[in-house]
Formats: sequence, C-alpha cells, structure tokens
Amino acid sequence: MVKNRKMKVIINSVFTILLALITLTACKKDKKTDTTAVDTGNGGATGLIISPTDPGIAVSQGFFLDSWQAKTFTKPATQNAAKPTASSITVTADFAQVVSKVSKNLFGNNMNPFTGQYTDAGLVKNITNLSPNIIRAPGGSLSDVYFYDLPAGGKPADVPAQLLKADGSVDPTSGYWSGMVTDSWSISLSNYYSLLQKTNSTGIITVNYGYARYGLSDNPVETAAHYAAQWVRNDKGRTQLWEVGNENFGNWEAGYRIDVSKNKDGQPEILTGQLYGSHFKVFADSMRKAASDIGTTIKIGIVLTDGDDQNNSVGVQNWNSGVLSAAGSSPDFFVVHNYYTPFNQNSTPDVILATPSAVTASMLSWVNNSVQKAGVAQKPIAMDEWNIFASGSRQQVSYVNGVHAVLVLGELIKNQVSMACRWDLANGGSDGNDHGLFTFKQDGTANFTPRPAFYYLYYFQKYFGDRMISSAVTGSTDIVSYASSFTSGEAGVTLVNKSGTDQAVSINFKNYYTGSSYYYYTLKGGTDNGSYSGKVTVNNNGPAGDVGGPAGYATLAANSSGTSGGITVNVPARGVVFLVCDKK
Repeated sequence: MVKNRKMKVIINSVFTILLALITLTACKKDKKTDTTAVDTGNGGATGLIISPTDPGIAVSQGFFLDSWQAKTFTKPATQNAAKPTASSITVTADFAQVVSKVSKNLFGNNMNPFTGQYTDAGLVKNITNLSPNIIRAPGGSLSDVYFYDLPAGGKPADVPAQLLKADGSVDPTSGYWSGMVTDSWSISLSNYYSLLQKTNSTGIITVNYGYARYGLSDNPVETAAHYAAQWVRNDKGRTQLWEVGNENFGNWEAGYRIDVSKNKDGQPEILTGQLYGSHFKVFADSMRKAASDIGTTIKIGIVLTDGDDQNNSVGVQNWNSGVLSAAGSSPDFFVVHNYYTPFNQNSTPDVILATPSAVTASMLSWVNNSVQKAGVAQKPIAMDEWNIFASGSRQQVSYVNGVHAVLVLGELIKNQVSMACRWDLANGGSDGNDHGLFTFKQDGTANFTPRPAFYYLYYFQKYFGDRMISSAVTGSTDIVSYASSFTSGEAGVTLVNKSGTDQAVSINFKNYYTGSSYYYYTLKGGTDNGSYSGKVTVNNNGPAGDVGGPAGYATLAANSSGTSGGITVNVPARGVVFLVCDKK
C-alpha cells in the first residue's frame, strides 16, 4: 500500500511538471503570434515579427515562374503630400503571408501585323518603359492565315483562293498574310524580332493551325505541322513559347469550316475538339523535333475555351473535353482568352469593374474542371489575350479600362496565374471600340499616343513587388487591395476604388517594421466623355492633348508622406493608388 501511494505521488508530480511545460510552451507560441499587432501610430508591426515563407509553385504557374526575378525598389523623386485627416476604411497587409511570387511573364502584350512596322522611336521607348517582357505574334485570328516566309501577297500553291464563312458560303474578303512584307503599314517578321530585342522582350508565337484544315495537299495536317516546324528551325532558338492556332473553337476562325469537296484526307466539314486535339499532337511532335535539331527546348500551348462550351452557339460544342481527351499529355500549357465583359454591351463602369474577380475565378474553375473530367494532368495556364468587350460609350479607350487592367492583374496573381498577354499594343478600331494600348489612325491624335490603360499598366509593374502578400479590407466593399513585397525589403499596396465617390483609406502592415515615409502615385480619370474619359491624370499631371496621360510619366515625382500618425491616402472615385512604404 505505501509503495503504491509513493508511486501515485511520483506520477502526479511528473504529470504536473509536464502540464506546466506544455502550458508554458503554448503561452510562448501565443505570445509570438500576438506580437504581430500593428502600431496605428506608424502603420507597422510592434514587437517580434514572423518571417515570410514562399508557398510552393502551383501547377497553374509551373515553368512560367522559372524566369522569376527579385525586385529592388528604387526610391523616386518625391513631393510632399498632405494626408487625409480621417478614414473609416482600413487595409491590413501581412508581410509574412506570401500569396505568390510575381512572374514577369504576367505583363505581356500582343501585336498584330496591320499597325505599322513598329520602328517609331517614341513607340519603342514607351514599350521599353512599359516592360511587357513578352510580346505575342503574329496577331490573333490572322495567325491561322499567316505564312511567315512568304512575300507580300504571296500564298502557298496548296491553299484555296478563298476561304469559307461559318455558314458555308464563300468569303470574298478572305485572304492570307505574309511575314516577308516591306509595306509601311504592316510589320515584317524581322521587325517583330527586332522589336523584341529593342524592348528587352521575348516572344510567344502562334503557328498557323488553319492550314491543316483548309490546305489542299494530300496530307494537309502533316504539311501544316512541317511548316510550323520549319518556323521553329528558322527561329534559331529565340522563342521558347509557341502555341498551335488561335481560338480554333470559334466559327470566326479560318479552318472552322472547310470545303470537303477539296479536302484530300477525309476531314469533316466542321472542326471538332477531338480533331484539333489529335492534330495538335502531330504539330507538337514535328515542332519538338525541329527544336531538338537546333539544340533548343520549346514549350507548346494548346487552345482551350475560357467558359462552358457545352452549348456553344458560335463555335464548337464540348471543345475542351474533345481536345483534352485527344491531346492527352502532349501540351506543355493551356491557352485561354478572356474579354471579361458581355459582348458588345454598353456596359456601365460598375459592370466592367465587377468582372475581374468573378470572371477570373469562373474561368480557372472551368479549365480545372475540364481537365479533371478528361482525366489528364493539370498544366500551367496562359491567358494570352484579354481585354473587355464593352462598347458604345468608348469604354475600351477610357481610363476605366485601365482600372479594369489593374484588377485583372491583381486577380491573376492572387489566383496563381503567371503568364498573360493583353490584347493589344495597337489596333485601329473605330468609335472608341479599339483595344489598342496606343492610338492608331485615331482622328486628331498622333499614331502611337499612349492611351490611359498604358499608365495603369506602367505604374502597376513599377510599384508592385516580386511577391504578392495577403491583404484584407474592412469598412468598404468598394475598395480592393493587392499588397506586395520587394526582395529589397519594402512593402506596397495597390488600392482600387470601384465606387463613384472619393474614399480615404488607412493602411496597416503586420509583420513589417515601417520606415519613416511612404510614396505613392494617384491615377484618376478626366472629366470628358461622361463616365468614360479618354484621359488620365497622374498625381494631378494630365496629357497635353485629348488622349492619354502625362508625357513625362517616367520621371514624375511621387507623393510622399511620413508614416508618423499612420499611413493614410485618398483614393479618388474609380481611381487607383500605387503605394510603397519604406522599410525600417
């Protein structure tokens, strides 16, 4: 009995000691977490902070992050700016919570071959400043009628004189495009390569898939695939990213419908996803062999739809399921395009600015579900055309489209997409229905004048770090925040105000010791054309003419305020603030 009592006492004592140690350890952990509180006096952390840890690379990003680069923030010239006196809206960014690394391939753009030779010095300088890093060619739907090595007006002997419309009738306006042109209004392939070199960019090239459909040879698929492979050889390793065809699911694309009486390999009149997927494998095999022959490696993308295609009224139904089941593991990445707003709707700013979050999430969900249902492996995603379809009030050339661009980039990073190319550098549409980042044949305006969206894209990349960190907004559903960190140690926040009234916003950083100052650029629209001004001001500096923004955008002084008393800025109605805070 005595021995048992002693044993119980010993056991109870050990248990008490262990419990005390566990409690002490838990308290220490809680204390460390609690010290990430924010000092509202300077907007930074107090006490101990947690160091950030990079998340793993998502499959949707994959090799597009291979070229990731650390960024060092360079303090700009500054001018003192007064702070708002009060704010009921707060953004809290957590320096320790890394959402994703930011790929330089996210800021790409498109060119098309009918807007000049792109040799204008001012244009080249602006594109260099914009730093798209990647420029897609030869130009959307024209890719499916493009022959890179033929002179102007040339076409192969094995193509029809005219192509078919979606309804099966002959299209008298159809024709072919050539890469060896010398006309001033059309860019040559050599000048495309030259533009890449001058602007420190790389390319992504869309090869002509339509030729595999409308070609008149005995085996048009092999002929077209070999032609694409020959371009890879002639490219001589300059381009690592390639894709087969453009939006081939659509009834507007060359090759969607062919004249079966002229076809010699038994293809159906209307393209199917299954057929394109099987043809893709032929292209990919030929192109990879060509790359191997010249001692280089390439990545090849396959065309998918961005949304439910089961009841597609303007193209191939069940495209993704057919493509993926036939192509299997052959593609290196998936290609989607997205024009966000309802087609040709005279959309309001509220409608336009609501689309980036909802539409991006829906698109990625659709692609992921398509892949899972097909039973194939997920691949990196490239959204290498994007813009808005809104029209009727000059939406596409307005500053609102610039605000939309900021939201799209933020949502892509947040959803771990690392390759995108906006459509396009210049276009030449009429009545404001023009996706071009620069003007082209716009009455009263010099060609290649930067439009408002240019400035939003420029400042986003300049003031967004190399990692997105988590952020949250309290006090408003109209303010959207995207926070970032620089490898050099600074933290930043991009703020978007989707509402029609100015909003004062306070910013707090967790797990970050703020320095003495913060710097920011405020972009807002002009007063012309109602809700859709064609002008933008940057820190109250506007354009000299009727289009775009300040000519001296690259050297404009940033607004600067002290962190003492808190970090607070005014975000104008439908405006954007790009802010970076000093490190301690």
